[in-house]
Amino acid sequence: MFRVIRTIGLALGLLGGGLAAQGPEFAQQYAQRLGGALDELKREVATLESDARATGHTRDGAVDRLRTNPDGLVARRGEAARSDIERMARLSAQQQALASATSPLGRLFALIRDPDAPLARATYQDFNPALPTTADGFVAGLLGFLAAWGGWRVVSDLGRRLMRRRVRTGATAA
Repeated sequence: MFRVIRTIGLALGLLGGGLAAQGPEFAQQYAQRLGGALDELKREVATLESDARATGHTRDGAVDRLRTNPDGLVARRGEAARSDIERMARLSAQQQALASATSPLGRLFALIRDPDAPLARATYQDFNPALPTTADGFVAGLLGFLAAWGGWRVVSDLGRRLMRRRVRTGATAA
C-alpha cells in the first residue's frame, strides 16, 4: 500500500511540475503579444503626432482639440487617442519591467504585478502549453513538483496517522 501512495505522490509531483512550468511559458507568450500590441500603439500615436505637427499642433494639443470638438464622432476619436497614449505608456513600462527581470521567475512575477487585462485574456485564449527549456521553466517546474509532491506527502502522512489512531483506539476499546 505504501508503494501505491508513494507512486501517486510522484505522479502528482510530476503533474504539479508540468503545470507550474507553464507560468514562464505564459509569460513568454504574453511578452510576445505585448511587443506586437505596443508596436501597433506606437504606429497609431506616431500617425497622430505626424498629423498634429502637419497642422501646427502638439500631440497633446491635438488630442485636446479632438476631445472638445462638438462633433460626437470626433470627440470620441479624441478620447480613444488619449486612451491609446495612456495604454502605450503602461505597456511600455510593463515591457521594460519584463525586460529587466533577471531573477528566476522574474518575468512571471513582473507579469503578475501589473498585467494588461485584455492582453492577458487574449494570451490565455491563444495559449499553447509547452515545456520551456529555460532556467525559469526549470525553477517553476521544480517548485511545482515540490509543492504537489510535498502536499501529497503531508496529506498522506496525516491520513496514515489518523488510521493508526483509529486502529489503536479500536484495539484498546475491545
